[in-house]
Amino acid sequence: MSSTLLRVSPSELKIPYEVKRQRSCCMQLINKTDKYVAFKVKTTNPRKYSVRHTCGILLPRSSCSVTVTMQAPKEMQLDYHCKDKFLVQSAVARDGATMRDFVPELFTRAPGRLIEEFKLRVVYIAANPPSPVPEEAEEEDAPAALEEMGCVAKKSSAFDAESRLRSEDNSGLKLSCTEELLSEARSSQQGFSVMFVLFVFMSSVFIGHLMKHIKV
Repeated sequence: MSSTLLRVSPSELKIPYEVKRQRSCCMQLINKTDKYVAFKVKTTNPRKYSVRHTCGILLPRSSCSVTVTMQAPKEMQLDYHCKDKFLVQSAVARDGATMRDFVPELFTRAPGRLIEEFKLRVVYIAANPPSPVPEEAEEEDAPAALEEMGCVAKKSSAFDAESRLRSEDNSGLKLSCTEELLSEARSSQQGFSVMFVLFVFMSSVFIGHLMKHIKV
């Protein structure tokens, strides 16, 4: 049954459950009419909850916040199941009504008197719920990590290849220099041998010519 006098929000009271600590939640009451509306809040477990404000009168198109505080639990529950409920009653009051006009008879059923009721159940929730990591984020991060690892491996392979090329180039350069030195040494040795033979030959010819002149 939809309410014509008040809009109650939320539809259920979610209270964090924590051992040895009081926890609170709020409900919003909104007057949907152009009339004065009286309200009253009840609970099935009044010793367990304190309510502020338990009753009042709402001006036309106005709103009110009601705070529900649960007494500190003494022990931890195996589950968060709760059977407690709240009831919000509302009725039309006379124009210009104040809390002095708030009387129990306002909520007594009588011919021509509209009384509406809205029920809310209590739901316990974890006081400090862990923040879940979306699976999609993990799946998206995995390829990125693999791609990064592949990139590092490629860079390492490229660096190793470059090092090998440099090493081979250095070895080739050293070998080339060694060959050139050997070639120069051989050339110098060959040149020295030819010059020596030519010197000996010329010396022999000169001595022979000199000996002929001496004999004559």
